[in-house]
Amino acid sequence: MRDRVHADWDPRDESVQQDQIAAYDDLRRRCPVAHSDYLHWSVLSHSEVRRILEDHSTFSSAVSRHLSVPNGMDPPEHGDYRRIIEPYFSAANMRDFEPRCREIARELARELATEVELIGAFAQLFSLRVQCAFMGWPASLHEPLRQWTLKNHRATLAGDRAELAAVATEFDGYIRQLLDERRAQGEAAPDDATSRLLRERVRGRALTDEELVSLLRNWTVGELGTITASVGILAHYLAEHGELQRRLRLEPALLPAAIDEILRIHGPLISNRRITTREVDIGGRRLAAGERVSIIWASANRDEAVFGDPDAFRLDRDPADNLLYGAGIHVCPGAPLARLELRLVMEALLAATEQWSLLPGRTPLRARYPGSGFSELWLAVTPAR
Repeated sequence: MRDRVHADWDPRDESVQQDQIAAYDDLRRRCPVAHSDYLHWSVLSHSEVRRILEDHSTFSSAVSRHLSVPNGMDPPEHGDYRRIIEPYFSAANMRDFEPRCREIARELARELATEVELIGAFAQLFSLRVQCAFMGWPASLHEPLRQWTLKNHRATLAGDRAELAAVATEFDGYIRQLLDERRAQGEAAPDDATSRLLRERVRGRALTDEELVSLLRNWTVGELGTITASVGILAHYLAEHGELQRRLRLEPALLPAAIDEILRIHGPLISNRRITTREVDIGGRRLAAGERVSIIWASANRDEAVFGDPDAFRLDRDPADNLLYGAGIHVCPGAPLARLELRLVMEALLAATEQWSLLPGRTPLRARYPGSGFSELWLAVTPAR
């Protein structure tokens, strides 16, 4: 018999928002599949999250009333679009983009003040500039996209459907203008990711504007939010762990593994959604068909059953256990780009400084759901000589 649905917790409660990671740890230990009015069924354990990721026939990604390419699609439709997207993140494309990405990171790192609010003055700027550079978008979009990201976050937190629709329409306008400009340029259009997408075909036809806008919206939202959060989380962790900061300056080859481990400890992405296609038991709870499910990445990646002490920093963990970029058919196609950007930005920060630490008297402000990381992070920076 199906559980009588009641609220096990309130994701928007102030006690949760003050420290989401600690709140999810507590909830996972006492209620690994928890119900709330806001997030519906939240799944917090590593094993059950892996089960959901591998059973897309029971846990569908088609959760939205609106087109979502390819995040909100199931097989076989998902595969048709995924095959278009993956080549954009090939090893060759990453090598081609690396010099420009490194240049952006170094320029911003050299401009750091000795006392800096890192999120607004560095992390957001880095994510905006590299996203626009990768897509071939003009610098004039940097500030509009930054403001759009803030509005989208506020509307998502408030659950304001009208505002969410208005924010989506605003973004669509930016993208449609870019597409129209490329079409008008014809053969003179720059040969970049945006122009190439206009030439892609799915099932023997060109992508529609609706599909292109949805795809680009998903890329941009994922890129701007998670890269900004990741840079803040990494900088904060190294500010609190000076010995590791010094070690990474001496052994930069350790950066890729260290970045993945720090972002396991404090996930930059809180959750993703699914919907059940049939009645199913999970984590001791019975869910009916049509129930909405939230995968809590920031909890699953700290599950003691897999990682022991979730706060223990270790470079010898099995990478297959780390769900930083997901798993299964929906594993993040942009993971190679994210890893490149985060490695280069941390290399630039470490090279441009002798050290950084938390600025006394300025307590870091944690981001509120659906964000992760920090909304404000003040650092004291000693520039390199």
